[in-house]
Amino acid sequence: MAAQTPQRPSKTPSASLVELTELVLPNDTNQLGNLLGGRLMHWVDIAAALSAQRHSNRISVTASVDEMSFLLPVKLGQVVRLRASVNRAFKTSMEVGVHVDVEDFRTGDVRHVSSAYLTFVAIDEFGRSVRVPEIHPETEEEQQRYADAEARRAHRLKMREQSAQAGER
Repeated sequence: MAAQTPQRPSKTPSASLVELTELVLPNDTNQLGNLLGGRLMHWVDIAAALSAQRHSNRISVTASVDEMSFLLPVKLGQVVRLRASVNRAFKTSMEVGVHVDVEDFRTGDVRHVSSAYLTFVAIDEFGRSVRVPEIHPETEEEQQRYADAEARRAHRLKMREQSAQAGER
C-alpha cells in the first residue's frame, strides 16, 4: 500500500478578506492635489500583505506585483477603499487580488480607480518559505478568480524564465 501524503488544510477566499479605508491627506498628494501613485501602491501592498498573512497565518513577503494601472485621479479629501483577498494558493505562494475604489463624500460617487495582483510567499521565523493552506473557492466569482490566477501564474513564471535567460547573456 502506497503512503499517502497528508492533505493541506483549506480556507475560503472570504476568510482572507481585508478591507482598508484611507483618507487622502495633503501629505499623500502631489502639486496638483492628486494622490501619489506610490502612496496608492503602498496601501495596495499593505492590504495584500494582511490578506496573505490572514490566509497563511504567517508573515508573508511580497514576491511580485503584476501591472498596476491608475484609471482615474484620486483627489485630496477623497476616501480610498481597498478590498484584498487571496485568489489562489500554490505550494508556498499566494496570489492576492486588490480592488481599489474612491469615494467622494460630497457627491456620494464611488468609482473604481485601480486593481492589482500581487504574489506573496509565507515564511517561517528563519525566513524560509513554508507551505500555505489551499484555497477552496465557493462562489462563481471566486471560482473565476481562482482559474484566472493559474493563467497569470503561468505568465509570471514564463516572464521570470525569460528574464533569467536574458541575464545569462
